[in-house]
Amino acid sequence: MATPFSLREWLMIALIVALEATVALQQTGRMSRPSAQEVVERFHKVFYDSEIWMSTKWLGIPTAQNPNDAWIHQEIIAQVKPDFIIETGTWHGGSAALWATILQQVNPEGRIITIDINDLAKDAKELPIVKDKVEFLHGSATDPALVAAVSKRVQGKKVMVILDSDHRKNHVLAEMKAYGPLVSKDSYLIVQDTNANGHPVLEKFGPGPMEAVEEFLATNDQFRPDRKAERLLFTMHPKGYLKRVK
Repeated sequence: MATPFSLREWLMIALIVALEATVALQQTGRMSRPSAQEVVERFHKVFYDSEIWMSTKWLGIPTAQNPNDAWIHQEIIAQVKPDFIIETGTWHGGSAALWATILQQVNPEGRIITIDINDLAKDAKELPIVKDKVEFLHGSATDPALVAAVSKRVQGKKVMVILDSDHRKNHVLAEMKAYGPLVSKDSYLIVQDTNANGHPVLEKFGPGPMEAVEEFLATNDQFRPDRKAERLLFTMHPKGYLKRVK
């Protein structure tokens, strides 16, 4: 049986394939030299379609996080030092464990509240960092009773929010309206997977996180996209790092 490739090997393969395809097309005269943005978008599509990001783990627990974006989340957590990080979309709990590990270093009293309709985080709940810092809530993140309970829990505290559950536009927009007011000034509302619906992947997805962000920002001047958070070039959350400025 063949030995499976490591994450690093898959990334190298994806990059080599993308570059070789570009060179081949150039040599046949069927395309002009691609712009830097076009190269990034091609790599984005190859990386996304490979589903390598689905196999990423933290402390052995699946996270489904793009390493570039996880690094930016780390920087934001270190900068904001929130008392609470509210996460919608727990899945197996790997991302909650990751945020908790980082938060422990910059705000030892900080807590993670993670919300999902399913309970798949059995293994994550055995980790000491998760036992110490993560609170699991089960139900729809837009359930008014659940939103009210979370709002009461974080009242008067420094709050950061990460949205990564149902990616359909209406659900994401409802989450933004529910949890956006809880975000502290100079903190962040991070809307994940704004790359769906052709931005640049999953062209047939239909209105999703990006469209929710655009509608939210059209009527809300308290948040602005922090494009500096996209400086690593490849992000799965374009325009999704929203900083509260008012």
